[in-house]
Amino acid sequence: MKIGYKLASEAFGPNDLIRQAVRAEDAGFDFVEMSDHFHPWLDVQGHSSFTWTVLGAIAAKTGRIGLATGVTCPSIRYHPAIIAQAAATTALVSGGRFTLGIGSGERLNEHVVGLGFPDTVQVRHEMLREALEIIRLLWQGGYRSYEGEYLRLEDARVFDLPDEAPLIIVASGGPHASRIAAELGDGLFATEDKPDLVRHYREAGGDGPRYAEVPVAWASDEGDAVRAALETSRWAVTGWKVMSELPNPVNFEAASATVREDDIRAQFACGPDPARYVEKAQGFVDAGFDHLVMQNAGPDPDGFIDFYRNELDERLRALTPSH
Repeated sequence: MKIGYKLASEAFGPNDLIRQAVRAEDAGFDFVEMSDHFHPWLDVQGHSSFTWTVLGAIAAKTGRIGLATGVTCPSIRYHPAIIAQAAATTALVSGGRFTLGIGSGERLNEHVVGLGFPDTVQVRHEMLREALEIIRLLWQGGYRSYEGEYLRLEDARVFDLPDEAPLIIVASGGPHASRIAAELGDGLFATEDKPDLVRHYREAGGDGPRYAEVPVAWASDEGDAVRAALETSRWAVTGWKVMSELPNPVNFEAASATVREDDIRAQFACGPDPARYVEKAQGFVDAGFDHLVMQNAGPDPDGFIDFYRNELDERLRALTPSH
């Protein structure tokens, strides 16, 4: 079992994220996973730095911990050629510690460049397929061209390539994306503890690592943890179909207006009791995931990192499927 720490680019400024990553390495986390957003989910979060700059700085300030995007959309705000180049460079400067997390994106971040965001999931998935094919093509070296239905590449070459390409972990919220992960990726990424996501991935031939974000909120007082998660992270309760469609933080403010403290308690492991965190993580292990990302929505990231080191590390690593 590998355990990661979520760097929330929406909730902290870039220098704080770099500092947290250094502390996460010291605390024993195996990797850090950083979101790649243009906007935060809610205005109250107040941040959204450029992920690739921050990852480069983290690579320079750490020596062991793995780095991952969780996740990057390589088809609208970025062209896949840019992501192929960015990922290759990050792999080089980190000494091979980088994993490229890829997904079909959210309107929240992709509409900003004025190219629109596809209304149907099918089109988004087809664009994702083409983007993955382009990235793989460029990582073969040499000048490459590609003519797809949605994406094109003209005489492009990534000159600085690592000896070993980064793993590509593909995000899934349903059977189609799980099949894409199996066919064009090296692993699976999810935000829900749904066994069907892993089952579809395996049935399509996938046998790589399975990443999942575990929602938690640490504070020494449970009530403080719940209130912090409600203030900054209630958007997570709305579900992926909502999360992928709304264009701006003000829309998430409206969509999450009816979320209550009980909803937070139902979704997040909250407070200082390590048993709750283990129970929440067990659901993801039982669903078939083997790389667990602790996504802390509590008010004190340093307190959570200490809590992980002292109370959670050994317990989480010891988890095995209960059936």
